[in-house]
Amino acid sequence: MGPCRGGIIPCVCHGCLVQCRGVKLSVKSDYAARAVLGLARHYQGGEAQRVESLATEQGLPANYLVQILIELKSQRIARSVRGKAGGYLLARPPAEITLGDVMRCVHGEVFDTPAIEDPKCPPELRATWLRLQRVLNETADGITFQQLLDQGSAKEKMYYI
Repeated sequence: MGPCRGGIIPCVCHGCLVQCRGVKLSVKSDYAARAVLGLARHYQGGEAQRVESLATEQGLPANYLVQILIELKSQRIARSVRGKAGGYLLARPPAEITLGDVMRCVHGEVFDTPAIEDPKCPPELRATWLRLQRVLNETADGITFQQLLDQGSAKEKMYYI
């Protein structure tokens, strides 16, 4: 069997036919990461960002962004400020917030599959899924939003001849 191109393939654990979609991050994960990156860009100034301006800056729908910010606030990744100069800020420095923190905030796990808990899944495959989960968690936890900011500033400083 060749590489999956989004067609119908046999399930690895049970052999039933399933739609192959590959491993994908959700739109919510992407939007949450963009929101935190946007807040991180304004962290040094200490000014709260209004939902509308953050949504415009990051290319996100404002209504959906509000829901994501509420989740980020509940996990102490973001905090809100009331009043005329109100909005959202990071609750801690960008160096203390990882991509893994954000992904777990909106989904519970960076990578999850029902096969990990499925007794019918062959043990060697279950071990592989657990290994993949561990590696993805370690990778996501090793990426801070300060690193992302630093990468962005390095690109801005580059010039081409």
